[in-house]
Amino acid sequence: MKQLESIAPVKTVLGCQENGNGTSQIRKHLGLTIITDKKAQTPESHAVDGIALAATEFIRFGLVPKIGYDLHTWIGSVTITSATFRTIARPEYFRRALHFDNADKGGKRKRKGGTITPFGVRCGDRVMATKSGETVIGWVGSYTQTAKSKNISVYDHNWKRFGQFAPSKVRLIQRSNKLCVA
Repeated sequence: MKQLESIAPVKTVLGCQENGNGTSQIRKHLGLTIITDKKAQTPESHAVDGIALAATEFIRFGLVPKIGYDLHTWIGSVTITSATFRTIARPEYFRRALHFDNADKGGKRKRKGGTITPFGVRCGDRVMATKSGETVIGWVGSYTQTAKSKNISVYDHNWKRFGQFAPSKVRLIQRSNKLCVA
C-alpha cells in the first residue's frame, strides 16, 4: 500500500458499505453484471469490480438536501464504454527430467524438457506456425528431436497445444517476455 501511495493517492473501498458507496452498490447502479466463474475469460468475470472502483472517483451515493426533507441519491455521472479486454498468462514451461528412461536404452537418457531448442526459437517465444494449410499464432512450449522426427510444439495463451509443427514451418514473431497475451 505504501508503494502505491508514493505513486498516486490511494482510497480504500470495501465491497459493501452501509452508505451505498461499496463496489456491489456501484456495480448495480451502473448496470454491470458479474460472473463468478473465474475460468470465463471475459470482462464480466475479471474487470467489472475494477470498473466499479474506478467509478468511485466520479459518483457517490449521498445526501441531497431539499426544502422540507432530505433525499439520498446518486451524485455525479459515469458513462461506460466498451474497451479491449486481454487475457494475460505465464507460459507453463516443461522443465527437464534428468532421470527419464535412461536404464533401458543402453544408458542414454532421452531428452525431456528444456527451454532452448536447436531450431532458432526458445520456449515461450511467440511464433506463427503452418500445418496442412492452417496457420496459428501461439507460443513455443517444447520440442522433439529424434532420429525419426523433429517437431516444435505450439500452444495457445491457455497453454493448450495447437499441435506439433515442423521447424521449417515455424516463424518467430517475438522473443519471450514471459507473458502470453491473448
